[in-house]
Amino acid sequence: MTVADVPATAADLCARFASDRLGDRLRQLMKGYHVAIIGATGAVGQELLHVLERRNFPVADVRPIGSARSAGKSIRFRNESIRVQELGSESFDKIDIAFFSAGGEISRKYVPLACQADAIAIDNSSIFRMEPHVPLVIPEINADDVRQHRGLIANPNCTTAIALMALYPIHRVFGLRRVFAASYQAVSGSGTRAIDELKRQTKSAVEEREARSGPSAFAGATADKPTPATVYPHPIAFNLLPHVDAFLENGYTREEMKMQNEGRKIMHLPEFCASVTCVRVPVYRAHSVAVNAEFEHPVSVERAREVLAKAPGIELVDEPQSNRYPMPLNVTGKDNCQVGRVRVDCALENGLSFWVSGDQLLKGAALNAVQIAELL
Repeated sequence: MTVADVPATAADLCARFASDRLGDRLRQLMKGYHVAIIGATGAVGQELLHVLERRNFPVADVRPIGSARSAGKSIRFRNESIRVQELGSESFDKIDIAFFSAGGEISRKYVPLACQADAIAIDNSSIFRMEPHVPLVIPEINADDVRQHRGLIANPNCTTAIALMALYPIHRVFGLRRVFAASYQAVSGSGTRAIDELKRQTKSAVEEREARSGPSAFAGATADKPTPATVYPHPIAFNLLPHVDAFLENGYTREEMKMQNEGRKIMHLPEFCASVTCVRVPVYRAHSVAVNAEFEHPVSVERAREVLAKAPGIELVDEPQSNRYPMPLNVTGKDNCQVGRVRVDCALENGLSFWVSGDQLLKGAALNAVQIAELL
């Protein structure tokens, strides 16, 4: 079967394979699951391998899959060296769970083939998130939605996942109405090329500084003499870009609208509203979000802190007088998100403000995907 023969949407094809039958078949596996990772050599793909190993996920064997350029490379899993296979129509033969992390167009073409091969697809792209019959899941929030799958489960946007990890526990107490937020997103959210670009631009700017002195020390990273940029439209080193993803007609970017659209689906709040500005920052790893949230009921900082301190997947780090608050450096490589700077919002009725940081390659991507698989 060729890609051209596949129906228009993955939901159409995955619906042919009832979730009960798939779940029963998986539960009968006694030696573990046969797992495929599409995009195995990318940043999220590498994290998926690490998370599967670290959490002792029952893997019978893993099949790393990549582009023609990546095929033949080796990855490490459980002290074994495994060769990367080129993605093709036969990649999902005898696969039970397929993790997709190779971009939207790859998911659009190959998720239906994975479903047709009776694999359960867990997709990290945005392609299928808003399709009505595709569960969009953060296990700490809406784990029961997994039961509705028809062979395909979507992983949420990384910034949305990190923000909702802190928002949802408070929502359960005070009743969330709307959010105003600004994200501070690390370059690793754009992949390894963006990491390399930040390294290259930083090195270039430092070398320029060493050759100069005084106020023009970083002239090499200014708009007058920009350091070459290929991943982003402007240099990211020593800079901030209020631009993540493509701009829409309403003036927001697609990334900015995801918190509202995906938040409504994940939290089952169809009236939830979020006005977000997403900013790319010269940080290698871990996203942060400044959140101003308005609730239905009168708020209490003490009660909010109490709830957050007990929430799964969240660590309360809120001692500003001792300079203790969430930071990207402190959450890099950690499963839990951190939340702090919790305070009554002085501009909103029944409002709370807080700051949350999380490793977007983990809770925002690989960890959440593996947690979804664990629910199966």
